[in-house]
Amino acid sequence: MAENIDGKVVVITGASSGLGEATARHLAAQGAKLVLGARRLDRLQALAGALKLPADAAVRTDVTDRAQVQALVDRALALHGRLDVILNNAGLMPHSPLERGKVADWEQMIDVNLKGVLYGIAAALAPMIRQKSGHIINVSSVAGHKVRPGSAVYAATKAAVLMLSEGLRQEVKPHGIRTTVISPGAVESELIGSITEADVAQGVRQFYDQVAIGAESFARVVAFAISQPAEVDINEILFRPTAQEL
Repeated sequence: MAENIDGKVVVITGASSGLGEATARHLAAQGAKLVLGARRLDRLQALAGALKLPADAAVRTDVTDRAQVQALVDRALALHGRLDVILNNAGLMPHSPLERGKVADWEQMIDVNLKGVLYGIAAALAPMIRQKSGHIINVSSVAGHKVRPGSAVYAATKAAVLMLSEGLRQEVKPHGIRTTVISPGAVESELIGSITEADVAQGVRQFYDQVAIGAESFARVVAFAISQPAEVDINEILFRPTAQEL
């Protein structure tokens, strides 16, 4: 299916590690033209160099800043003249029980996991509408389908991404734009590093050590959605490790 990926212009947020990095490597191997965004520019530039991308295909991007997300998309347009896919992947997961009142963590999840996706959509829609084509891929989570103690705010942001993606799907149909929302289960990434409560982080780490699968699994799912012919719109994918019960 690589013939439907080769030559496509793909923007990825949160591309310096984890799911974003794995997806960048996977799509680059299939001929995609990548423009990568993340906060850690040094890591992003190292990845771009390893993938033999143009030097300016790595763009420092904090998705909580709408102007920076717009600049990332604008860079893709400047380099390649079009935007075929945006993967709104950046996210964090600072789990904690609500009673601990980690309000700063709650606000950060809303800013990154939800508003960051909205900023990506806002930046991508105008060029895709002009083209009458494009593909917006948003990242939710198994937590968006099933909440557990300690994950209430994270789950709420990911459930919001599900609803946002469905509304987007209905609105962009007249423009020939495809939409996909992907809900991964326990997949290895740096999400655990965003947990600020030591006891919660330890519990999540033990769970991931038991069941988590590699980030390449997510990359293959993204490639599957992108590689479909233009008339096929894969709207939602929920996947877990085989060993993950919940």
